[in-house]
Amino acid sequence: MTFAETLVSWYRQYGRNLPWRETVDPYIIWLSEVILQQTRVDQGLPYYHRFVERFPTVEDFASAEEEEVLRLWQGLGYYSRARNMHKAAKEVISRFGGIFPAQYDELITLPGVGDYTAAAIASFSSNEHRAVLDGNVFRVLSRIFGIDTPINSTEGKKVFKELADELLPVGNPGEYNHAIMDFGAIHCKPKAPLCATCVFRLECRAFLEEKVHALPVKLKGRASRNRYFHYFIVEADNHILLSKRGEGDVWTNLYEFPMIETSEDYPIGDIAHHADYQRYFGDAAIEPVGGVIKHILSHQNIFARFYRLEEGVAIKEKKTQWNYFLLEKIDTLAKHKLIFTFWDKYRKS
Repeated sequence: MTFAETLVSWYRQYGRNLPWRETVDPYIIWLSEVILQQTRVDQGLPYYHRFVERFPTVEDFASAEEEEVLRLWQGLGYYSRARNMHKAAKEVISRFGGIFPAQYDELITLPGVGDYTAAAIASFSSNEHRAVLDGNVFRVLSRIFGIDTPINSTEGKKVFKELADELLPVGNPGEYNHAIMDFGAIHCKPKAPLCATCVFRLECRAFLEEKVHALPVKLKGRASRNRYFHYFIVEADNHILLSKRGEGDVWTNLYEFPMIETSEDYPIGDIAHHADYQRYFGDAAIEPVGGVIKHILSHQNIFARFYRLEEGVAIKEKKTQWNYFLLEKIDTLAKHKLIFTFWDKYRKS
């Protein structure tokens, strides 16, 4: 059997039964593909169901407010994906008459849709002859064919694209693409791959040459910078003070607690002596809540501390983006993952 035939045969026996594989609707497939970018299937599945239920059609998605989209997305991270989805839905209405495109050349023009996503949607919805290349596919190809060219280099992208196109079978590219992604996700895993039962073990270069854990090769990115955020919980008369982030930084338009950023960490309690704290809160009593929480973003490490201020404290100076909200309304506001996760634990404590 050819490589593709062996892979598809494996898939028909072991492939995952996922709801978006039961349709050829490009809109539904698009939802699943974007939600699952940089997200595990078990984590993304509830979000997929949530979005399909709330936005059964692209018209429903396009007519929604961005804040609702972000609220439904909260907890997934990478909020630019949600914003681009909203923009793409609006463009489908304005440019394609509300009919979600199923061809690569049209899909690639939508906000947030790159080569992988366009190829996946086109092959799954219209059986267009397009090979997909995601992390799972890179790993499978690099190991089986013994390719040590870095997958994130210009040369590597070219090498793997040519190989992926060469291996793509004529006739049913969609099933093949599902097969190779599933094979990478559940068999040829990053750690503890199932080499002993692999259908390619007699021809896999990485296995035969004992290089499984050395492949694929990836160039190191630029170093991450550390940022130190100090959040303040201010409550008064069943209300809580929140701040809406602006443009030009992480978490645009999402809600969080009032925050002071410092260039280095402060020992517990010392933040009360910071000039900005004195400016906003004066000598208000402060109580730390938990320890440091590390939150990793692309090229940024956020070190967050949370503090509770005395009940009903008078704010000396309030930023324009700070506003009080009823505690019962907090769940209706879109919050970034750091705040969403903290608040969920805080209110249960």
